[in-house]
Amino acid sequence: MSGSGSFQRVAIIGLGLLGGSLGLALREHLPAVATTGYDRDPATRQRAAERGLVGAVCETAAEAVAEADLVVLCVPVGAMAEAARDIAHALPAGAIISDVGSSKRSVQKALAEALPDHICIPAHPVAGTEQSGPEAGFASLFEGRWCILTPPEGAPAEATDRLSSLWQTLGAKVEIMDADHHDLVLAVTSHIPHLIAYTIVGTASDMEDVTRSEVIKYSAGGFRDFTRIAASDPVMWRDVFLNNRDAVLEMLGRFTEDLTALQRAIRSGDGETLHDLFSRTRAIRRSIIDEGQDDASPDFGRDH
Repeated sequence: MSGSGSFQRVAIIGLGLLGGSLGLALREHLPAVATTGYDRDPATRQRAAERGLVGAVCETAAEAVAEADLVVLCVPVGAMAEAARDIAHALPAGAIISDVGSSKRSVQKALAEALPDHICIPAHPVAGTEQSGPEAGFASLFEGRWCILTPPEGAPAEATDRLSSLWQTLGAKVEIMDADHHDLVLAVTSHIPHLIAYTIVGTASDMEDVTRSEVIKYSAGGFRDFTRIAASDPVMWRDVFLNNRDAVLEMLGRFTEDLTALQRAIRSGDGETLHDLFSRTRAIRRSIIDEGQDDASPDFGRDH
């Protein structure tokens, strides 16, 4: 099948933001591919069926994967092992198993242990919003975004190519990367920023000399954008930090050292150090815009 990497039937386990968006993207770009889905929450299954996130919403995970040639696990990374074990007995022999989790070493290990007889190619579409649940999905979520594949050693190149072709058809740009390296990179670009956002919003909330209403009423742009990040799915991010702890702790150590140096520069009135840092970081922001990963419009393109 042209563009689909020859996949005929795709099963999606987990019908929240990413799973729902994947189903909608498949329907828009590859309408001939049959899709099935399952979510452990009955209310989510009902809403997914109402929205048409997949062609058929099933009552069990085993039913959803029974005829699939590609299964994508769209569950929190801490639930990957359980989700894989739930479908192990029902998987067709030739099915490829993938996922959309934000940490890859733990997922690679979990899938290999639960599904030793199957081809498992972990993936991470670097796309998302602070919203979650079956209402949050939309077909264009992956367009222009990166999807990182982390095939384990010995994975068939043909299977990786098929999965890569699928994501490219859905509008993503694909990168192949070692799982450990992925986790280190994402610790810097995603996990630590989320941890900082959760921390600063929590700090503001806990301050005894600033009332909660003042924090909300006088939110400047910086704090407001921290609250957007801090509104992300708490279950998903709890699991990310627990399952990518080594890389997160390494990057957090580096960040702490840099923060201490910045504190020292402010205390000593070292304006040159501050200006040099802010100039470098401004250049990084411009590079992100040049890469097409954000909007150069004022106020992040918000409609006022």
